[in-house]
Amino acid sequence: MSALEPEVEKLLEEFGAAESVDYASMPVETIRAGFFAMNAPPAEEAVSSVEEHHAPGVGGSIPVRLYRPEDLPKDTSHPAPCLVFLHGGGFVTGSRDSHDAICRSLANRGRCVVVSPEYRLAPEFRFPAAAEDCHAVLQWVAESSSDLALDVDRIAVAGDSAGGNLAAVSALLCRDRGGPSLVHQLLIYPVIDAACDSESQEANARGYLLTQATMKWFWSQYLEEAAQGHDPIASPCCSKDLSGLPPATVITAEFDPLRSEGENYARALEAAGVPTRLERIDGQIHGFLTWAARLSTGRRVLAELGDSLREIWASSR
Repeated sequence: MSALEPEVEKLLEEFGAAESVDYASMPVETIRAGFFAMNAPPAEEAVSSVEEHHAPGVGGSIPVRLYRPEDLPKDTSHPAPCLVFLHGGGFVTGSRDSHDAICRSLANRGRCVVVSPEYRLAPEFRFPAAAEDCHAVLQWVAESSSDLALDVDRIAVAGDSAGGNLAAVSALLCRDRGGPSLVHQLLIYPVIDAACDSESQEANARGYLLTQATMKWFWSQYLEEAAQGHDPIASPCCSKDLSGLPPATVITAEFDPLRSEGENYARALEAAGVPTRLERIDGQIHGFLTWAARLSTGRRVLAELGDSLREIWASSR
């Protein structure tokens, strides 16, 4: 084990009191407001354009935001690769706005259109509402690719935390429901297992902002009943067959309760024949990309992810 990076220690000193919050005793809107206050994006990074759309879903219309990178305007004669980015927040909090900075950075550095949906949140909409919404958005992207000037043969999915869960689940659903075809899945410190009993869940249970107890509370809000946690559409690690999935990049953080489940899933993907790159970021905590404006390692990793996206698009031509 390495030491926490000094910038992270400073962040923990500032936000440390948040660990003592009893989510079960608070209105969900208060929790959401607190999440946004902690994760409020910095000044906007310029992109070529931001478009608001709606995708059809089984639960109704899904708001969708498209970020087009600088110097890559909408051009149907030269369709752009597309990354569908699913925001984190424990299935309960988070929004397109809380992850605006990440989407803008990935669009510009990755030279792609980033699609960010406002999927339904728990507890108002429980499992599998969020998963169904995310798959519906991927279908809409593929079906609308000509109108949106997107390359239907270069669509990838990504997400952080609970969004990483939904990205992994989306890859499973795309495989099992006949599409759309994905060229990559990018899972950033993903939520993978509802059991919350991994080695890192125990080792990093407290002291690093996201706690084991909070993660269990998030799952209790998302699932109608605990038995649903064994469904692969809730816990991707429960899938009996991971073969045939798109290549994966899995990013974990050393001092994250979710580290082990993300790394175990990466190894399971590789064992199933899925080309997988696993990278653990030492000295970091869960959510470090969200605070990239304050964490130099977050900025570095975000830039590297953008660079890797360009390589993925190039190899998918």
